[in-house]
Amino acid sequence: MSRARRSSPGPRKACCMVSEILEEAGFDRAKARAVRRQILEGVILMCQWQLERMERTQAPGAPRRGARAKAARRVVVE
Repeated sequence: MSRARRSSPGPRKACCMVSEILEEAGFDRAKARAVRRQILEGVILMCQWQLERMERTQAPGAPRRGARAKAARRVVVE
């Protein structure tokens, strides 16, 4: 951003201020892409893990969660 534009009066857009803060912190476009890639890869790994867990619990012969081993019994409440 040019020096004249920085010193000009008037409202500044929030996106410009955020970009400037990130630039001053050393967070450039390449670093933003690398972080975005890491986050997306993490989400993919988490989804794959969850799918594997779901497949393991639905395997034949595996006990289902919530399946009762005993019949329901009546309890007297006073």
